Amino acid sequence: MKTKKQQHTDHSLRAYAWKQFRHNRPAYVSLYVLGLLALIAIFSPIIANEKPLYISYKGESYFPAFSFKKNYVIPHSDGTTENIQLDIADWKHMSLDKVIWAPVPYSPGKADNKNTHYKGPGDEQLFTDNNGNTVPMPARFRHRLGTGNLGEDILSGLIHGARISLTIGFISMAIATFIGLILGSIAGYFGDNRLITTRGRFWMTALGIIAAWFYAFQVRQIILEDAIKESGMKLLLQLVLSLIIFSVVVFIFSQAGKFIGKLPWLRKKVYIHADSLISRLIEIFYSMPTFILIITIAAIAKPSLVNLMVIIGLTSWTGIARFTRAEFLKIRNLEYIQAARSLGFSEMKIIMRHALPNGLAPALVTIAFGIAAAILTESGLSFLGIGVPADIVTWGSLVNEGRANFSAWWLVIFPGLAIFITVTAYNLIGEGLRDALDPRLKK
Repeated sequence: MKTKKQQHTDHSLRAYAWKQFRHNRPAYVSLYVLGLLALIAIFSPIIANEKPLYISYKGESYFPAFSFKKNYVIPHSDGTTENIQLDIADWKHMSLDKVIWAPVPYSPGKADNKNTHYKGPGDEQLFTDNNGNTVPMPARFRHRLGTGNLGEDILSGLIHGARISLTIGFISMAIATFIGLILGSIAGYFGDNRLITTRGRFWMTALGIIAAWFYAFQVRQIILEDAIKESGMKLLLQLVLSLIIFSVVVFIFSQAGKFIGKLPWLRKKVYIHADSLISRLIEIFYSMPTFILIITIAAIAKPSLVNLMVIIGLTSWTGIARFTRAEFLKIRNLEYIQAARSLGFSEMKIIMRHALPNGLAPALVTIAFGIAAAILTESGLSFLGIGVPADIVTWGSLVNEGRANFSAWWLVIFPGLAIFITVTAYNLIGEGLRDALDPRLKK
């Protein structure tokens, strides 16, 4: 339990770190850049959508872009009805009484048959009016950043690609952080001579981790993939549910290990050399060529965003674990940890409530750099055509399409700028955190 003096010191250190971070202008501005990108990613279905935000049709008001229905059944005055299927309706050529379009009236990956074969931002673009005549593109419907080979709007792809890239960066690093913090905390806090259990519980817990992974992620793979396509909130809920399933299965196996550990041949107490085992595991993963490993696994596994996030997360936790371990080696012998132990707190409570909040700061720097690396990795895999399914538009897939036609410079410049700005912003934030949390730079 911390004293008031220690709590005041921690608050002062946090206040000092935030003050130092704010003085780092590039890092501070990068926070606003990422905030803007996050808003674009969250509201991408509203910003770029071929469905109107609002229409007035036959005297009734509808909101196609916000509707969860698959079709509208619109009654007519003569007693007949009209069935409009929302995903294939040609909204731009319907006789609507009133309409409010999205700022970018195109969905990602949808073809515009009148502007195929790479129309540039300044090229002549065509449009079919309600009479069937081909006319110059109205300013409201112009492809501001050009089109792809099939007439796909590049600006819409960039906006929705931000959602994919940021989601992959955050979730893959959430997986890496979860693994890195747990393993680093165990290695640093327990070392090689503090973690004791029975043979039965040890082997049951190991089997539980394997079973938990299978039931939490492999069995629910299709559910997670569908959640990605629908909304980020649904994906978050499904991932939380998977983590709950994972934790429950491990807990059940661990508790079962208590009873199995009472058997004569499994009752013997054993020291778990946690620090040595985890340190060797970190060295194995750290020595592997990560990008080549990801390419190999991604080429074998089924292309999906879930697989890609899991692969990146499982290969990116080593830096977080190393920093957490080093910090815990120092923290575990401090006075407030000794006080908590003398008061009879459980080891788990000491780690979660006292040690981890104070050992998290160095890992934050690695997490910031890791998100940038994850986005760059996803872009590289998508560029090679093995990252995500072909029907999902990402920044890397747009750059990949630019390889087919070097004259279509907009397919390389604009997605490349988006990748560069995002990765640079995260790297600047990481450097800002590193400088703010480094006690050697304190004046």
